[in-house]
Amino acid sequence: MSDKDLIDLQDVAPAEVGEIDLYQRREKIYTRKIEGFYQRVRLFSGWPLLLGYLLLPWLNWDGRQAVLFDLPARKFHIFGLTFWPQDAPMLAFMLMIAAFGLFAITTFAGRIWCGYTCPQTVWTSIFMWLEQRTEGSRNQRIKLDKAPWSAEKVARKTAKHASWLFVGLVTGMTFVGYFYPIRELVYDFATLSPGKWQFLWTVFFTLATYINAGWMREQVCKYMCPYARFQSVMFDQDTLIVSYDKKRGEPRGSRKRNLDHKDIAMGDCVACELCVQVCPTGIDIRNGLQYECIGCALCVDACNSVMDKMEYPRGLIRYTSEHELEGGTTHWLRPRIIGYLLVLCLMVGVFWYNVFTRIPVELTAIRDRNQLYLTTESGAIENIYTLQLVNMDNDTQQFDISISGIEGATIVGETRHTLNGGEVRTITLRVRVEPGVLTQPSTELDFMAVSPTTPSLQATAESRFMKPL
Repeated sequence: MSDKDLIDLQDVAPAEVGEIDLYQRREKIYTRKIEGFYQRVRLFSGWPLLLGYLLLPWLNWDGRQAVLFDLPARKFHIFGLTFWPQDAPMLAFMLMIAAFGLFAITTFAGRIWCGYTCPQTVWTSIFMWLEQRTEGSRNQRIKLDKAPWSAEKVARKTAKHASWLFVGLVTGMTFVGYFYPIRELVYDFATLSPGKWQFLWTVFFTLATYINAGWMREQVCKYMCPYARFQSVMFDQDTLIVSYDKKRGEPRGSRKRNLDHKDIAMGDCVACELCVQVCPTGIDIRNGLQYECIGCALCVDACNSVMDKMEYPRGLIRYTSEHELEGGTTHWLRPRIIGYLLVLCLMVGVFWYNVFTRIPVELTAIRDRNQLYLTTESGAIENIYTLQLVNMDNDTQQFDISISGIEGATIVGETRHTLNGGEVRTITLRVRVEPGVLTQPSTELDFMAVSPTTPSLQATAESRFMKPL
């Protein structure tokens, strides 16, 4: 890919500002409410994810919480599957799949994840809606902040922050409910008897939600989220991005509704500034693509509403590509997108293959190093081993312990064990071998645990058998 295929991501400062101080005081952004097609899309994309987040901990599966990351027991329950720390590579693989999915969608449609489904965007939208309900429209909020303190101002501010804290509390308790049974957590808080850690983590995530979505908002997207910084690497001239059509819009200027702008040599932009007023990050999309743009299309809906009133064609601000803005056509199937999709499909296939072929049993064997060997009265040699057998299945399973690798080796101790679902059992046993069989001081020995009812349910562990020099 050559340099000319990349989009120049601008960091545009206002015309009256020569440079931006990263440590300057944040200027509050008063967003204006707008409705339109893309906002309905955001509604239908955000609410299912939000409801899923809030409701999943309350679902039951086989008598337990359907989704529960039980850290003390080191078990992750996801519906009918139970994952253990030994399955950590699968978690890493799943995160890689998510990353490649994000790369693919970004190459195709820019920061559409940020604008429609990112938790920061969804929760910020909820907090902005609560702000509008308690303090009024954009102009009313500006007027309220400039007004001296009064009983009405105190009441409105109190109602806003109380609603923010309530949403933050619900969010925090739900998040903790993924790691601690949600029903017990709610009961503990209702009876004012939560555990120390449950209380501290709930307070932490409540305040984190309250601060991030209520106070910091665009600062999280602009300065804290790394995605905003490296997104331009995945953009090319065919990536769909929210763009202002300068050829059509310039020169901009206000005019009467019934005046034909073509007669006065003006573009379609009426300089209403509505696209700036609705932007949650406070940028002017007419200055070009900026890293602060999250692709939420609020400016698209705002501009389209103005174009409708002026009886101009829609699309002065729209999802488009650099090629299309320059008069060309957008290439939908490109080598990078095809490559991302192929790798993504391959990784998803490998992941699910590993999930469905995963054997839910693990065996480890450790030889006793305090005493290398024992010699019996008959002259046989014994080694002591500690086995750890883990039944990672949810059902009770029976296992037979056997050995291989040394001819005539026998196990002294119990060889059949019944383990409940999720049980970890430590087994101590001895292995006896006649000295004439051993030709080396150290010989490889394999332990095997096999279910007599389900032969495919088995695990092996390797160790060494020691004899006198």
